[in-house]
Amino acid sequence: MANSLYALFEAIARARDEGELRLRFMDRVGEHFGVQRWGMYFLNEHSGIAEIDVRGVPNVSAFLERYETVGREVDPVLRYVARRHAPAHEEMVLPSGGWKQCELYQRCCAYYDHEHIMTGPIVGGGRLIGTVNFARVGDTPAFGAEEIASLSALCLHLSASLATLKVRSIKLNSPLATRLTPRELQIAELVAQGLTNIEIGAALWITQNSVKQALKRMFRKLNVSSRTEMVARLQGVLGS
Repeated sequence: MANSLYALFEAIARARDEGELRLRFMDRVGEHFGVQRWGMYFLNEHSGIAEIDVRGVPNVSAFLERYETVGREVDPVLRYVARRHAPAHEEMVLPSGGWKQCELYQRCCAYYDHEHIMTGPIVGGGRLIGTVNFARVGDTPAFGAEEIASLSALCLHLSASLATLKVRSIKLNSPLATRLTPRELQIAELVAQGLTNIEIGAALWITQNSVKQALKRMFRKLNVSSRTEMVARLQGVLGS
């Protein structure tokens, strides 16, 4: 699975706009995690669902209505992801044997044969802006540590690529924007999302020291002395 994910990373990175990114992700991600059902959910400012793309679920409208009515409020996996901005599956957040007894399974997932679930975060601007969701049906194995590690890497790439696409849409006639190179704008966008130097380096395939040196140059160009001051100075310029 690890090797196959590189092709998906590259496909996401090559997307020319957000719509193409979502399409490439949704068309390829199911096979990598051995799931029968998967989806991508984007949230509004009030954490409600703004946009949805779901594959493999019969009668999607009925499923979404049931989840929003009786499932979302009691979803322990989503609660974990929202609090920690880290992926999780049901066995990570519930005691042994607790999945079939929890409200989410009994009131929602059991109706659709969702025997195992896993959710990962999409982050932007320091908050959860969406999730990717997977379900295995019937007599299938539960998700494990390997899937969680792969989903963590994938969500990092997905969040970073969305940030990159927003940077591309910046009006480059902004006096502040023209002071920074495209790569520096990309780094600034990820800083605004709350990523650390290590996380930025991983997302952009550069070293932590390269990020550190780039930030020093950016501080000089913008006449600021901290990450917080830089983000505030670039308010209205960055995509987030």
